Amino acid sequence: MNAETKTGKLIFEDKFERNESQELKDEVGNGWNTNSRSRANGHKQVDLKDGTMRIFIHETADHGVSVTQPMEFHNGRVEMKFKLEDPKDVLGLNFADLKYKKVWAGHLFRVNVGVKNVEITDLKTGVMDLETRTLRKAGTVSKELQEKLKTKVKRFPNKLETNRWYHVAAEVIDDTLTVFIDGEEVASFASEGIAHPTKRLLRLAVKRNVVVDDVQIYSLD
Repeated sequence: MNAETKTGKLIFEDKFERNESQELKDEVGNGWNTNSRSRANGHKQVDLKDGTMRIFIHETADHGVSVTQPMEFHNGRVEMKFKLEDPKDVLGLNFADLKYKKVWAGHLFRVNVGVKNVEITDLKTGVMDLETRTLRKAGTVSKELQEKLKTKVKRFPNKLETNRWYHVAAEVIDDTLTVFIDGEEVASFASEGIAHPTKRLLRLAVKRNVVVDDVQIYSLD
């Protein structure tokens, strides 16, 4: 296990120490957007409370909650504090480039952090490649492609407790994504899609509930 190194230029920071003007709809501020209007009939799914950002899926939602923040780097690091309140909760960090049109919705790669493991997936050269996605939806994926897709995701056992704050950092260096929790390396995966020239959007992807705080984004270029 290697200790996390603190380097880079800080390009975004949010401690969520502000109040909303109302409690009916998402009002995150500081450049954040959500998919609540399109996916949850406009119902509130993000709440600023006690200096934190609480993300929770509404019962009418037809998709997981996506809370987005623009950014731009080639090599960089995203870090934050987070808390999982239920064993089924998972924090997703999804890196995207909406200008890249050969994948669905700009998806490049993601990190999922749960109570049992950390999972890293190359989406650009995996399941979100448009041609691959079309084949999967049609149910015509060849065995060769199936085997290829298996190489685009890697899972690392790592146990976390519920209702406890942790610090996570996802660091991108060329084609390698390394994940640190509380300063200790817990996962590292090298794949072609991670080397995409420009990461332009961070999506916090949540299928149930997650609490986050102290978000920081660094450029390492």
